[in-house]
Amino acid sequence: MSASIAIQVLPQVDGDAEVCRIVDEVIAYIDSTGLRYQVGPFETTIERESYEQLMEIVQECPRVAIRAGAPKVSAYVKLVYQPEGKVLSIDQKIGKYQQR
Repeated sequence: MSASIAIQVLPQVDGDAEVCRIVDEVIAYIDSTGLRYQVGPFETTIERESYEQLMEIVQECPRVAIRAGAPKVSAYVKLVYQPEGKVLSIDQKIGKYQQR
């Protein structure tokens, strides 16, 4: 894997339940891509060889939130990209901390 991103999508809506509903829609979209991902309490991390495909996902996540009913969305993205080599995987970064 040569790239990974972490994305946090924050829909600007009233109420925690509505925030969770819209974020669930975004996570369902990420799941539909078939890529390896990990949901955390603040962001979702996604791995892929293709930098371009990850950027497409970054572009689509706020659109999903808007289609789900958010009038405004903030998104925060962290990116690691190494075109000639490998970046650390989700398992390499946090595998030893996962509850068993």
